[in-house]
Amino acid sequence: MSKTRIMVVDDESILRMDLREMLEEAGYEVAAEANNGDLAIELAAAHQPDLIIMDVKMPGMNGIKASRIIQQSFHIPVLLLTAYSKTELVEKARHAGVVGYLVKPITERDLIPAVEMALAQAERLKELKQELSQLEQKVESQKAINKAKGILMEQYGWNEEEAYSRLRSHCMDRQIKMEEAAAFILKNKRLV
Repeated sequence: MSKTRIMVVDDESILRMDLREMLEEAGYEVAAEANNGDLAIELAAAHQPDLIIMDVKMPGMNGIKASRIIQQSFHIPVLLLTAYSKTELVEKARHAGVVGYLVKPITERDLIPAVEMALAQAERLKELKQELSQLEQKVESQKAINKAKGILMEQYGWNEEEAYSRLRSHCMDRQIKMEEAAAFILKNKRLV
């Protein structure tokens, strides 16, 4: 099993070094390091880490803006580091799609559970997005099948139950999916 890959972004090289040490001792791989938001975006694209630990306050682009761009472009979860825990900052972080938040100074006792929670939350979010996508596909398929059924009712004078039954039989006989038959009916306005 491969190690979880983490990118560390902070303008303080000492803190990056400390974070690297804590993460590597805990069994993580530090895939990349950056000292500003612009470089973080560039390295996120190049390395595609499993998680990014990013400071909020850095020269140039701040961590919240970089997090928003990374989240929208690459869907990589971000755990923010900050010396402040202002409500406004937390709100901005939430809107940027950040999965966790740690207040400096950071200890290994705080860091590792926060990393684990951020990774778990990111995994759950990924699963929910996949489930949502599958549900949306099912809804679209059902809509197409219902439209096809309506066309059959209109074309052949069948009632809804008969149209569905004939459509299902047609699919079973030809060993095709209902969605495929529905697509054909929608395009050609007939069953065969």
